[in-house]
Amino acid sequence: QVQPVESGGAFVQAGGSLRLSCKIFGLTFDDYGLGWYRQAPEKEREGVSCINWNGASTKYDDSVKGRFTISRDNAEKTLYLQMNSLQPEDTAMYYCTYFFGPCSTERLQRPPQTHWGQGTQVTVSS
Repeated sequence: QVQPVESGGAFVQAGGSLRLSCKIFGLTFDDYGLGWYRQAPEKEREGVSCINWNGASTKYDDSVKGRFTISRDNAEKTLYLQMNSLQPEDTAMYYCTYFFGPCSTERLQRPPQTHWGQGTQVTVSS
């Protein structure tokens, strides 16, 4: 069974940094694109960033461009999200998942119908 497992979330002050990690068990890791999504209380899940199977193509939501960096290590079967200059509006539960096809703006706008993990909580105080 495919199981994403996210880690690295924490409580930080505005302006701080975090690095999230994700392992997806039960998946042929480098066959898929990967993405980070987040969901704040009483809001819909939204796309943050995605990366194609070999890391050559990435996309970011406008709200995180220039602050967040997505990367993947296929040898370690791990996805990362480096988050810098964190702001209170970044507070959310962060999830990783996988998908067929390209990493695209549409993929960020439409979360894939795949397996989701428990997420990792990021809380940014002002």
